[in-house]
Amino acid sequence: MSTPRTGLYEGMFLFPQSATANLQEAIDHLKEILEKCEATIINFRKWDERRLAYEIDGNKRGVYFLVYFNSPTSAISELERRCNQSEQLLRMMVTRAEHLPTEVIEANEGAEELATEIELRDKKMTDKAGTAASTVSRKEDKVVETAPAEEKAPIPAEAEAPAEAPTEVAETEEAAEA
Repeated sequence: MSTPRTGLYEGMFLFPQSATANLQEAIDHLKEILEKCEATIINFRKWDERRLAYEIDGNKRGVYFLVYFNSPTSAISELERRCNQSEQLLRMMVTRAEHLPTEVIEANEGAEELATEIELRDKKMTDKAGTAASTVSRKEDKVVETAPAEEKAPIPAEAEAPAEAPTEVAETEEAAEA
C-alpha cells in the first residue's frame, strides 16, 4: 500500500474578538482540530486583531491566526468540515503553500510572541481584578465616612427666598427713582 500524499498548507483561521479573553483556549481548540486531521504544525502564530469588513455572526472584530502545516491532501476536506462545525471559529481559509521557501515559513514563527502575549494578558486580567477589588473597598470606605455628614438638617427653602426678594425689590425701586 502506498503512503498518502502530503502537502504544505497555509491556513488562516478567524476567531471572534471574544477569544482574546482566553487566547490559550482558542489556540488549543485550533490545534486540536488540526491534530484530528493528521496535520503536522510547522508554524503557528497570531496574525492580527482587526475590524471585519462586514459583521459575521454579530461580530465586528476578529482575531486571525496564521498556521503553516503539513497534511495529507485527503484530510483537507475533513479539516474544512471540522472548522465549519466549530462554534468557536468564524471563518477559515486553507491554501497550498508549496511556493514558499521553508526559510520564510520558519522566519514567521510566532509561538514565543504568542506565549508572551498570553502571559501579559493573564497578568493584566489579575491586576485588573485586584484593582477593582481595592476600588470597591475604597468606595465603601467613603460611603461610611460621608454618611454621618448627610444627617444635618437641610435649610428650608422658604427662609432663603424672603432674603433674596427684598434685595431685588430694593434694586428695582432704586432703578425706578433714577
